[in-house]
Amino acid sequence: MEPTIHSEFEPDTGTWQYIVADPSTMTAAIIDPVLDFDRTSQSLTTHTADALLALVKEKGYKVDWVLETHVHADHLTAASYLQKRLAEQQGYKPSVAIGKRIGQVQRFFGKRYGVPEEQYEVVFDHLLGDDEKFMIGNIQATAMHLPGHTPDHMGYKVGDNVFCGDSVFNADIGSARCDFPGGSSESLYSSGRKLLSLPDNVKIWTGHDYPPKDGRSPQAYMTVHDHREQNKHLKDGITAEEFVTMRNERDAGLAAPRMLHQSLQINIRGGRLPSPTPDGQRMLRLPLDIKAAEW
Repeated sequence: MEPTIHSEFEPDTGTWQYIVADPSTMTAAIIDPVLDFDRTSQSLTTHTADALLALVKEKGYKVDWVLETHVHADHLTAASYLQKRLAEQQGYKPSVAIGKRIGQVQRFFGKRYGVPEEQYEVVFDHLLGDDEKFMIGNIQATAMHLPGHTPDHMGYKVGDNVFCGDSVFNADIGSARCDFPGGSSESLYSSGRKLLSLPDNVKIWTGHDYPPKDGRSPQAYMTVHDHREQNKHLKDGITAEEFVTMRNERDAGLAAPRMLHQSLQINIRGGRLPSPTPDGQRMLRLPLDIKAAEW
């Protein structure tokens, strides 16, 4: 049985969000939802997540899972917000799930940003193991460890579809960066070849797309066959050595994601907000990049 898939593009961060449903039971999972954030005003809004809720309600789905592929560094997750709203909407809470290695990422960035352990220790309901099976209604799904972009990164195989997060991008973009703590271009190459070793008809649904402004529209998936022929970083014939050299050189020239600090501090909390200060403010930390030789 194949799932019904709704792909929803969030243009500000170039993020693909997915609702994956079993048509026989109308049970669904939401993958990598986005919370809207305005860097100028530091304001959070929920327009994008509310659109997902409206679609769920329109279709009559019951959401059992909110799945994160990893701790994103380029957008804030709406997982916690959706869990709360879905509990009100359907009468029970979906489980928020992520890969089992999330602890090492939380501890690293928790220490870097001074986030108290109690604010990230038990924020995910289910930590998925490598190749762990779970059900979306009557459809079996499999968690696939796809390290490289981050060490905790998971993909989700549902029928003849893999939701690969930030590992393989569409053919004209190629692959994700590997210069975050715990990232590895060698591991990403292995993860990419793991995906491209699946049957030709399998659809690989990407976590992001960044189409040229005067070019194609955002594209949610390509087949394994098309990636093997066209993906500029991972197509057949590109060796591990060639990929690692290219990826490391390319990453060395990339700027940091524009929502890096805000995203990491919220996302290690599973989308929950920082505890309020005595005067009711919820605060994030922003490191200064000091260019002067002396201060």
